[in-house]
Amino acid sequence: MSLSRRQVAVAAAVVPLAFSMAGTAHATGRRTPTLYIAGDSTAAQKYKDAAPETGWGMALPFFLQSSRLTVSNHAVNGRSSKSFVDEGRLGVILRQIQPGDLLLIQFGHNDEKTEDPTRYTEPWSTYQQYLRQYIDGARARGARPVLATSVERRKFDTGGKALPTHRDYPAAMRALAKEEQVTLLDVQALSLALWQRLGVEETKKYFNWTATEQDNTHFNPPGAIEVARLVARELLRTRVLEPRDVRRLDERIPESWITWPQAVA
Repeated sequence: MSLSRRQVAVAAAVVPLAFSMAGTAHATGRRTPTLYIAGDSTAAQKYKDAAPETGWGMALPFFLQSSRLTVSNHAVNGRSSKSFVDEGRLGVILRQIQPGDLLLIQFGHNDEKTEDPTRYTEPWSTYQQYLRQYIDGARARGARPVLATSVERRKFDTGGKALPTHRDYPAAMRALAKEEQVTLLDVQALSLALWQRLGVEETKKYFNWTATEQDNTHFNPPGAIEVARLVARELLRTRVLEPRDVRRLDERIPESWITWPQAVA
């Protein structure tokens, strides 16, 4: 159940918030803050049997100073804001997260699945209600929630215009971020603009197009790297991170840096 605003306020008063990476926990040298990712398959860690499919969360550490921030990627294939909570995955994060940490929240792709009641949420009601559980849970533990609209799929009209595919979900997240005063990374708008700049043919090099599959949702290494770059730049622009927290924002990242470990049985 989502915490009341009063409960969140009381918890925040008890636990000092270290909202920047220069916050209390890091300044004292006790621990390196952690950025937790709660999300779906577009961000998730992929394994050898899925290569070359790559989640942008796998590439995000390339753009962060590891001495100042570590990444704990909890994103999982096929999850929505609802199923991630119902399966206890948010609870796992909230048992680990500490003051000064960040919780980056990206859901929407699977919330759209009206045919599946275990995942579907309605944008202006249940979607926002579930997202509040992430926001309130992080704040109650002295961590900072950050919302990220869903990265866009690859879809173009016959005239070569990149099309949005997420219906009202990005707008609902933007409205919630404003209401709750949560930092928003508008990855949906930024990725849509990127796909438009690249165009119909060039974008195929960023998605998981193989000899046997034409996947316009998930990324290959170049795509994951570029979306991670968008996320890192937004974390800097919105002052969630400081310049000393990031690196390589304008550098080429070799595809060979992406690795797919063997899945643990």
